[in-house]
Amino acid sequence: MDIYGSIASFAVIVGLLTLTPGLDTALILRTSLLADRRSAWAVVLGIQAGTLLWGLLTAVGLSALLTASHVAYEVLRWAGVAYLVWMGGKMVWNSRKGKAQETATPERPEIGGWGAAFRRGLLTNLLNPKMGAFYVAILPPFIPDGAPHAVMGVLLAGVHVCEGLLWSALLIGFTALMRGWLNKPSVKRGLDRVTGVIVIGFGVQLAAQQR
Repeated sequence: MDIYGSIASFAVIVGLLTLTPGLDTALILRTSLLADRRSAWAVVLGIQAGTLLWGLLTAVGLSALLTASHVAYEVLRWAGVAYLVWMGGKMVWNSRKGKAQETATPERPEIGGWGAAFRRGLLTNLLNPKMGAFYVAILPPFIPDGAPHAVMGVLLAGVHVCEGLLWSALLIGFTALMRGWLNKPSVKRGLDRVTGVIVIGFGVQLAAQQR
């Protein structure tokens, strides 16, 4: 398989993955609905930065440690579980207190902000060992013989990122059309509560999964 064939085939596979509803979709929608486009795009860029890093690590062989080392995989898995449960629990708690808004204010400067949203997306991606396992399993067969592994890994991950950016743009555009109705405080609290429960659910699922 040549480079162009590898890219086209890989694009089809990760395109299906991108369109499958999951944690990334929930976080993007939640941030876009409860905050603003800037914060939503920060989450998107954080997620995609993590995707690029997974692609690079896989290409140079480092993420193979996740499949070769039980300890490394378990440490990353439980770190991911703790982070997801903490993040989801915080969303649910804030919704009960009527603080579902993500916009930074002088009284609550720690809430919102581009950097905080970017870190949320990045950590959610990097602390998911299933992303590493997916790339270890799917990326190597698409690297043609003789191609530089690191360069090809980043190139293929870049295809994944481009598709993720297009899908995220559609999600953020959709929420912009619904913003008038969704600006109601009761609706925002409900959305934050539902998203928090979903995030906790992903954490529980990650904790229960077998290697």
